[in-house]
Amino acid sequence: MLMSELIIKKRDGGKLTAEEIKFIIEGYTNGSIPDYQMSALLMAIFFRGMDSEETLHLTMEMRDSGDVLDLSGVGITADKHSTGGVGDKTSLVLVPMVASLGVKMAKMSGRGLGHTGGTLDKLESIPGFSIDVPREQFMRQLDEVGMVIAGQTADLVPADKKLYALRDVTGTVNSIPLIVSSIMSKKLAAGADTIVLDVKVGKGSFMKTDADAHKLASEMVAVGKLAGKNTVAVVTDMDQPLGNAVGNALEVREAIATLKGEHSGDLLELCLVLGSCILTASGLCDTMEQAREKLLGTIADGSALKKLKEFIAAQGGNPAVVDNPELLELAPYDMNITCDTPCYVGSIDALGIGMASLKLGGGRVTKESEVDLGVGVVVHKKVGDRLECGDRIATVYARTFEDMELGTRLVDDCIELVDEKPEVLLFIREIVT
Repeated sequence: MLMSELIIKKRDGGKLTAEEIKFIIEGYTNGSIPDYQMSALLMAIFFRGMDSEETLHLTMEMRDSGDVLDLSGVGITADKHSTGGVGDKTSLVLVPMVASLGVKMAKMSGRGLGHTGGTLDKLESIPGFSIDVPREQFMRQLDEVGMVIAGQTADLVPADKKLYALRDVTGTVNSIPLIVSSIMSKKLAAGADTIVLDVKVGKGSFMKTDADAHKLASEMVAVGKLAGKNTVAVVTDMDQPLGNAVGNALEVREAIATLKGEHSGDLLELCLVLGSCILTASGLCDTMEQAREKLLGTIADGSALKKLKEFIAAQGGNPAVVDNPELLELAPYDMNITCDTPCYVGSIDALGIGMASLKLGGGRVTKESEVDLGVGVVVHKKVGDRLECGDRIATVYARTFEDMELGTRLVDDCIELVDEKPEVLLFIREIVT
C-alpha cells in the first residue's frame, strides 16, 4: 500500500477503506508516513470530505492508537465535551452537580488556544491545583470522589496529538470529519458509558451556522452510538459569551457563585440541560423534567458545592476558595464601562470579547504562550437587557494601566446599544439524539 496512491484516491473523491485508514493512522503515528504526505491527505479530506463509514473508521483507528481506559468497574460513568466558546466554564458547574448524584464523571480536558478558554487553565487559577493525574490516582479518585478533570496523558490517542498539530498549521482544522474523529476518538478512549456533547454555534464558535452545527452534532452522535456509547448532543448559542465572566479566575468565581445559587441565566440553564441528558441517557431518570429537579436539588442542598470542594482537595488545590473566592487572585487594575442613556443591549460580539481577553493575556496565541490567570472581562448584561443611566455594562481586569485602557476600548467596541428591545435568539437550539 502506498500513501501517494491513497492521497490521489481521496483527492479524486474516492472512499478510503477500513484497511487503508488503518495503514494511514498507524504509519503517521509511528513516523513512517511523513508530515508532507499527511498534510496532502488532510487537504484532500478538507475539500472532498468523508462519509459516515470513513469517519467512523478514522475515529476508531485514532482511538486505538494509544491506551483505552477501562472504567467498567467503577459504576455508571459519563463524560462531557464542548466544541469551544467564550466564557464556557460549564464543566466547573455541571460535573460536581452530576457527580453528587452518583454518576462517575471521568473528564480529560484541554487548554485554551486563541479566543476559546480551556478548562485546565481555569482550574490552575486555584492555588495548588494539579491537572496532572497519574493513571492509578485517576481511577482511585473517580471511584472515591466521583469526578476527575485532568489533562490528556501522552498515551491517550497519540494520533490525534500529531494530527491536530498538523491541522493547525495547514489550514485544515475546520473540517467536520476531522473534527468528529478528533473529539470522539478522545471521548471513546476515555472510557465513559455516556457522552454528552455541547456543540456551540455563532460568532464565538467554530461552527458559524445552525446547519453546520447540526451536521457536526449529528455526525458525532452517530459515531458515538456506533461505538456502543449513549451519546447525545446539545446545540447551543455562542453569539454572546456564556454567563458573564471571561477569564480564568473570573470564570472559576462565577462557577462557584452558580453552585451557591447566586446566579441563574444561560450558564445554569445549559448545565441543567446537559446534566438532564446525562441522567436520562444513563438511565438514572425517566424524564428530562425529573432530572432537572434532581440537579436543582444539588444546589439547594449544597451537595454539588461539597463535591466541588472534595474534587479540588483531591487534586492538590485549596478547597477554601469555595468559601472564600477572593483567594482566586484577580489582576490589580479594573475599569467599568457604563451606560450614558437609557437603552437596550442590542448585541455582544462573543469573538471580540474573547479576543479582548486574549490580548489582555488571558489566553494563548501559541501552545507555548504564558497565560495570565487573573485578567479578563465581566459582561454584566445580556442581549435584550434594559439599561438605565449609570448602569455597568462590563468590567475589564488588567495587569497594567495601559492594558486596562486598551481592553476597555476593545470591549466597548464589542457591545452594541440600541433604542428598541432586540429579538433574542434561542439559546438551546436543539437536542440531537
